[in-house]
Amino acid sequence: MPTIISTINVNGVRAAAGKGMLAWLASTEADIVCLQETRATDEQTRAALAPALADGWWLTHAEPESKGRAGVGILSRREPKAARIGFGSNEFGASGRYVEADFDDVTAASVYVHSGDAGTPRQDEKYRFMAELGAYLTSRTGEFVVSGDWNIAPSELDIKNWKGNLKSAGFLPEERAWIQELLAVGYADVVRRLHPGVEGPYSWWSYRGRAFDNDSGWRIDAVYAKEGIASRAVSARVERAATYAERWSDHAPVTVTFAEKVREPLVSVFHLSPDVSAIGQPHR
Repeated sequence: MPTIISTINVNGVRAAAGKGMLAWLASTEADIVCLQETRATDEQTRAALAPALADGWWLTHAEPESKGRAGVGILSRREPKAARIGFGSNEFGASGRYVEADFDDVTAASVYVHSGDAGTPRQDEKYRFMAELGAYLTSRTGEFVVSGDWNIAPSELDIKNWKGNLKSAGFLPEERAWIQELLAVGYADVVRRLHPGVEGPYSWWSYRGRAFDNDSGWRIDAVYAKEGIASRAVSARVERAATYAERWSDHAPVTVTFAEKVREPLVSVFHLSPDVSAIGQPHR
């Protein structure tokens, strides 16, 4: 069976659950849903998602150290074999910005990179997080997919008003260069690979003005996968709400389908002798 992974910044899990997130979870075909900005404790998150958990979803959650900020999670159809919060950082280990879980066919991670603010200590903090996260992701091997709100639009195609944001956090040269470094060490931007040369598809629109109605957005929610599993990505879409009123977050779910890994067939080896043939044990 294929593996379907979605990622969504919920912009507060308690608010999202009351606006339509639970209905979306009840209808999605995703096997794994990576959450960002739950802005809640473990207890509060479980309470908000109680109907979904009762329906069989399994929650792995990293609550934020600072009240009302960050928080990431992974909802899955089955219990993970193992899960880890953080990536070994002393500064960011309890920040609620990274969690990963192992399944039989893939390790899935949910990440929430700082929004930043150009020329301020907030941007310096974002750069420190990026440096440590980048080193960790570089060390990862195997069937690994890291999804989330990266708060970085990688190129001019990924932000509607790129000319007006050349000096804005999320589109700074240093941030975009960092994404290119990830691609250079064996990751693929799965959505962009499946939508080459087109504007967007955007995944975040400001609540201000008519950004959503005019599709004046940013593509900052992304799925990055190691090349092995990335080659099996067969579809990627942004689940944009039909109308402004139907939004349950200022972000939209980004959903990628990965085809099943092709297994090598068993081959029987025959050992022949002048008098008799003996069938050896099958091997891969």
